[in-house]
Amino acid sequence: MKSLQDLIDAHENLVDHFYHDTVSQFHQSRTDLFAAKNLIQPEYTNWRDEQQAIRETCLLLNQSHHMPVLYIAGPDAKRMLQYLSPCTFSNLATDRAKQYFACTPRGHHIGDCVLYYYGEEAGFELVSGMPLLNWVRFHGESGDFDVEMTFDPTTPFNPTGGRTKFRFQLEGPTAQAVLDQITDGGWPELKFFRTARVRMADRDVTVLRHGMGSVGGAEISGDYADLEVVRQAILEAGAQHGLREGGTKTYFSSGIVSGWVPYPLPGIYTGEELRPYREWLPADSWEARMQLGGSLRSDNIEDYYWTPSALGYDRFVKFDHDFIGRKVLEAARSVPRRVRRILKRHKDDIVKVHASQFDDGPVYKSIELPTPIFGWPQADEVRSPNGELIGMSQYCAYTINDRDLMSVSSLDEDHAEIGSQVLVTWGEPDGGSRKPHVEHHVQTTIRATVCAAPYGKFAQELKRSTLTAQAEPPQ
Repeated sequence: MKSLQDLIDAHENLVDHFYHDTVSQFHQSRTDLFAAKNLIQPEYTNWRDEQQAIRETCLLLNQSHHMPVLYIAGPDAKRMLQYLSPCTFSNLATDRAKQYFACTPRGHHIGDCVLYYYGEEAGFELVSGMPLLNWVRFHGESGDFDVEMTFDPTTPFNPTGGRTKFRFQLEGPTAQAVLDQITDGGWPELKFFRTARVRMADRDVTVLRHGMGSVGGAEISGDYADLEVVRQAILEAGAQHGLREGGTKTYFSSGIVSGWVPYPLPGIYTGEELRPYREWLPADSWEARMQLGGSLRSDNIEDYYWTPSALGYDRFVKFDHDFIGRKVLEAARSVPRRVRRILKRHKDDIVKVHASQFDDGPVYKSIELPTPIFGWPQADEVRSPNGELIGMSQYCAYTINDRDLMSVSSLDEDHAEIGSQVLVTWGEPDGGSRKPHVEHHVQTTIRATVCAAPYGKFAQELKRSTLTAQAEPPQ
């Protein structure tokens, strides 16, 4: 078996295979993969205190090891990337990053990443989002584009044992003071998703105004050989400002308030027009190891697909250029659609699930904090109070800062009114799947309130703010 297409042809029911028999790379990453290689620990103190540092002091997250990166240069790099995405390049600039994503010819979402642009000669850097990076690599290799591509795999799968660049995220109310202290000449004023080149610890680095749910944050990247020098400089300066290091438990949970959906199922498993792509993808690729889990159970894999509107990406879709999927997305503007919402779970029902672990009655699927997900992607039914299926809930996490368990979801537009009540089916049917980390359990329902995404005051003010050395957290 050589390709993803071979794998699909070998299984009569692909959903059943993904539901029962695969273990995703993300599940390994979220549990023990990086800790076993002594790269990133699950916790450096404890995840609750680490989460609170995001709101009360500041938190340092090491992103150097888990995100794949693709570098693209050449005469046709810009033309190719623009053709592959609904995102406009009319405002492309070297001091501005982009949320970049791609769709299939049928308008289904494939993947997204953060895109950096370094000019005509140096080209582009695409950070994270393996399904998107594979889609771009396929077109770079098979299409009529004069491009040069360099793929930098995650550290555990990198033949060099390292990376091209280190990458840190520093955020929280006192992050500004730390950044100003370690940046030669002081921290520059940066609006959201703006970039700059600065020097830290006598090293050249790129900084991006970015956050995962706090009032201020920045992504810092530079030569991988400088990782420890820059890290130590941040830790030493941060000691005066309450800095904590965050582990994978905090990293994979604290960003839930942003409303971003990490790794939705790429819509590439159906459609004869995508057969050449599936034949290009290896049988052990990321796409071949998707790990469906949750209460939504359908034999039609397209029921797990997403669209730009369902992800909240409508504002990024621009019809100022030709791109794959344009006709479908244009037509979709005038028909009923799904939209992105955050669902806040009712506390009484959460307590009910926990209590079942101690009572003599049915035992419900455990809610393991801070990220009670057991699929990658997770897909849970969302129903109206009268039982109608109205959407899909995916990524779920708890934050001590909000004292809420919430999930990012896509809902039918007619049922997405802020403040309305819905029901989330919790647990898998028939006692649970064959996934080894899913215990035998009984399904139940959890009430939830429909909320806007981003969630809460801090996340909404994040994107409107400018990060400066003098900035104060909102009161």
